[in-house]
Amino acid sequence: MKHISILIPQGNASLSNIEATYKMFTEVNNAFDRMKKAPLFKIQLVGLSKETTLGNGLFVIKPDLTIGEVAKTDLIIIPAVHGDMAKVVSDNADFIPWITKQYKGGAEVVSLCIGAFILASTGLLKGKSCTTHWLAAAEFRQMFPDINLMPYKIITDEGGIYTSGGAYSSLNLLLYLVEKFSGRDMAITSSKMFEIDIERNSQSLFIIFHGQKNHEDNTIKKAQEYIEQNYAGKITVDHLASTLAMSRRHLERRFKKATSNTVVEYMQRVRIEAAKMSLETLRENVNEVMYNVGYTDTKAFRETFKKITGVSPVEYRNKYNKIAVAAH
Repeated sequence: MKHISILIPQGNASLSNIEATYKMFTEVNNAFDRMKKAPLFKIQLVGLSKETTLGNGLFVIKPDLTIGEVAKTDLIIIPAVHGDMAKVVSDNADFIPWITKQYKGGAEVVSLCIGAFILASTGLLKGKSCTTHWLAAAEFRQMFPDINLMPYKIITDEGGIYTSGGAYSSLNLLLYLVEKFSGRDMAITSSKMFEIDIERNSQSLFIIFHGQKNHEDNTIKKAQEYIEQNYAGKITVDHLASTLAMSRRHLERRFKKATSNTVVEYMQRVRIEAAKMSLETLRENVNEVMYNVGYTDTKAFRETFKKITGVSPVEYRNKYNKIAVAAH
């Protein structure tokens, strides 16, 4: 039987993460019971103390055990904890040596959404890939520059460490774990029971691009603002470098360091974000939107749009434009 430790962190932890995790693995046990089979999991809530207050005092959870009472576990699940991330990490520092010891002893570790900040503070993600909520990507990169953050991913799985993307995408990771530990048939049954899309693997569709200006390089901020104000026209990296009185190589190096994107990638992100807004709200067809955001090559526009959002422009319009939705 696999022992699952659902951590109850200090602070404003996500009650929905905790409850959903407990319920999903419990339902797998219930399904096996109905088949007259032994349960697969022993699921326990594990905290730093015997009582933890969540939701700014609205809820109280009484963990089954404290970390000092768990000598060995097989799977550790870290829920999201909201608030100032540096404080969240500091308040939960006592979990770190226990998580590390358990991982070195053979346990696997899971973070849900921004629970990745606690996981990253263990050092176990160093040199590895992970994901978290796309809104927290800039802060995560700033705090943990030696981790390969992939904020467009719903799930990562590397070396016995699993992470999930934003908010309710944690359900997709839980379903992934159900499939890994109890089989595809049980995962399909669980996906139907909890009404989760079992094939969803990207949060790109839900990302809203905010411009990545959480840095101190004012010259690069000027470059970003120039792109954002002139994206519909023809912008080249050489022209942008000339406008800012620097070499192309110097601009590209500083731009990548400040924004985590190349200049070309940033142009694409700005143009596609503008296209998304048009496709959501206007009656223009896809080609009109394409020209309005600075593209003249239909194939290039469609390929870039799909690369960034995960769907084609037509699929995006049909999904999010009220007029198009009503017509369908």
